[in-house]
Amino acid sequence: MSLLSPLEVAATTMLTFLSGCMPWSDKPQPITRQAMSREFNTLDEVKELFPLSIAQVDQRAENAIAAATEGLAKILAVPAAQRTFANTAKALDDVGNEFGILATPISLIEMVSPDDALRQACRNAIVKLDEFSVDIFASPELYHAFKDYADGNAKTERLSDVERYYVDEELRDFLHAGLALPQDKLAHVKELKKQLGKKSLAFSSNIAADQSNIVVGREALGGLSDEFIAGLKKNDDGNYILGTDYPTYLEVIQYCRNADTRKNLYLAFNNRAYPANVGLLEEVIDLRSQMAKEIGFESFAHLSLESKMAKTPERAEKFVRDLLLKVAAKEKQEFEQLKANLPEGIALTQDGKFQPWDLSFVKAHVKKKLFDVDERKIAEYFPMEKTEKALFSIYQQFFGIRFEQEPLKGFWHEDLKLMKVFDEKSDELLGYIILDLHPRANKYSHACQYGMVPTVDQRDEQGNALHRPCVTVVIANFSKSTPSKPSLLKHAEVTTFFHEFGHAMHTVLGKTQLASHAGTSVKRDFVEMPSQMFEEWMWDRDMLGQVSGHYQTGEALPDALIDKMVALKKFDSGYHIQRQCCLSLLSLAYFNAGSKIDTSKTWADISSEHSPHIRFEPDTHFQGSFGHLMGYGAGYYGYLWSRVFALDFFEKVREKGLLNREVGMEIRNNVLGKGGSVDPNLLVSGFLGREPNQDAFLRDLGLDV
Repeated sequence: MSLLSPLEVAATTMLTFLSGCMPWSDKPQPITRQAMSREFNTLDEVKELFPLSIAQVDQRAENAIAAATEGLAKILAVPAAQRTFANTAKALDDVGNEFGILATPISLIEMVSPDDALRQACRNAIVKLDEFSVDIFASPELYHAFKDYADGNAKTERLSDVERYYVDEELRDFLHAGLALPQDKLAHVKELKKQLGKKSLAFSSNIAADQSNIVVGREALGGLSDEFIAGLKKNDDGNYILGTDYPTYLEVIQYCRNADTRKNLYLAFNNRAYPANVGLLEEVIDLRSQMAKEIGFESFAHLSLESKMAKTPERAEKFVRDLLLKVAAKEKQEFEQLKANLPEGIALTQDGKFQPWDLSFVKAHVKKKLFDVDERKIAEYFPMEKTEKALFSIYQQFFGIRFEQEPLKGFWHEDLKLMKVFDEKSDELLGYIILDLHPRANKYSHACQYGMVPTVDQRDEQGNALHRPCVTVVIANFSKSTPSKPSLLKHAEVTTFFHEFGHAMHTVLGKTQLASHAGTSVKRDFVEMPSQMFEEWMWDRDMLGQVSGHYQTGEALPDALIDKMVALKKFDSGYHIQRQCCLSLLSLAYFNAGSKIDTSKTWADISSEHSPHIRFEPDTHFQGSFGHLMGYGAGYYGYLWSRVFALDFFEKVREKGLLNREVGMEIRNNVLGKGGSVDPNLLVSGFLGREPNQDAFLRDLGLDV
């Protein structure tokens, strides 16, 4: 999601610190400033960005190491008295660019390639790059060189606000990496980071590689549509294989009338990557705790949140618990409504709780009964092709851009699409967005946006602008078309599409002076704000009418059905926020504790306390497939934190018009366009014209303000 500083690269396998591009081949090529400053304007160059053979992966890793070694050596060679922003701070940013442009595509291919051997080569390269980055980007020599500049010439050099912000933030990151520690303690921190890189990668890879499924006969699929069943794979005995991919799981858990089928698939889904990942998670918790304490912090949560908007885990937890109190009454009312409208065959436990595999089925039933809404019927109005075109149209009108689709051949899979993004007024090519939207074996199983090349205000030696387009990839897992029916998106999938494409817009439009500020390279508890704001377009009557079109008739969603959908937004909003609060408390608890923690008991305790109407199933290990625990760590609360801002922003946009070009350009230039170059608190208050509040967020939930 968000881009990382060179120091953070060492602590994660999501190597997303990027810059420009050059063509690659299996033959080693020298990496120079001149090569990295070339324009990036052809599909051949986009294709060459991604290593598609083991030899290319290995060579790309070697090139990344060579480029970083050469670049950092030049920084270290500058005498302290001659240090400037250009030869020290900006030079460090440039080195990070070159390292990232080589390393990040390796990480992407590990997530999406169908080739087992290639993915393993990527994993090997990622470990090598992680270990290298720990040693070189977190070296005492580099820290002292940067500190010499920050404490010396930076105090008298005429720096812009953006440049001074970068120096301050980068110096803090050096300290958070332990660079002020004695040599023996720093060596220990580095060893811990190297172990964390390996274990984090293994955790994520185990989730992607998990092929859990159950096998059932035709009689166990009651309630599921003939089209869905026809698309299922069968074993040699003619029985049906139900996988734990999201399209299959969500269809079964909501609509299958057979309780045993729902239960067994629920257990399989919530035990993905178990037992391996539970052990890995507890090792990661231990290692992160050791690292934080060695650096001088009470916990990893304290270390990681000090650089975020929330600043401390105590403030983040207070925010979450306050929300729990505000939604408690609504959540209780929602479950009373469900209990009063149970479908046939559903029984509560003796103490009046729902079985966890029954909840989605009951909700689907109640939606149909009370609102006359069937999500499967709504999906008929959102065929993939129509939805894509409408999505592109909305973003074009709002931001003053133009999309052109081009066919892709020779990339990592045949399902891909590519969109070229142009500025409508100048016709400048701003970037490429690659769409990888359908599930397959071993592919990353959630939805995300993965930036490859950032939007940076590049200049040549004469100061002339270099128009290098950015490159980003949107990954999702929407069902594919069948011979009898196009891919139809559930409304939740439509909002997911708008969400992830919103991240892509942030990447494309976030053009900054420094690559470490570009696009989504903002504070982690702010990064979801724009994308969550864009989701709200898909709850507006006019926008839903524009996006929808029945796959058979082309008819837009009827107004009466839209009214029901909007009413349904508040149907289980209390439970939704409660669930997000539970996950937020879980991530805080895991990384705000000591080295040793029973992750299963911690999740059971939090879930049982804050989800009082659902029986906790002890034979599940959800934490083993909770991938955000690696990238977000203690920061999962950021989804709720940033959603408060998102709803506040959306209300102001809606007042002026959801396709209003003027407000769209204001967001493009003064929010997205600033990337991480400005404190997000200033971005928020600047756009709103006041300090933010929770009023819009609470109104959206159906609560009185």
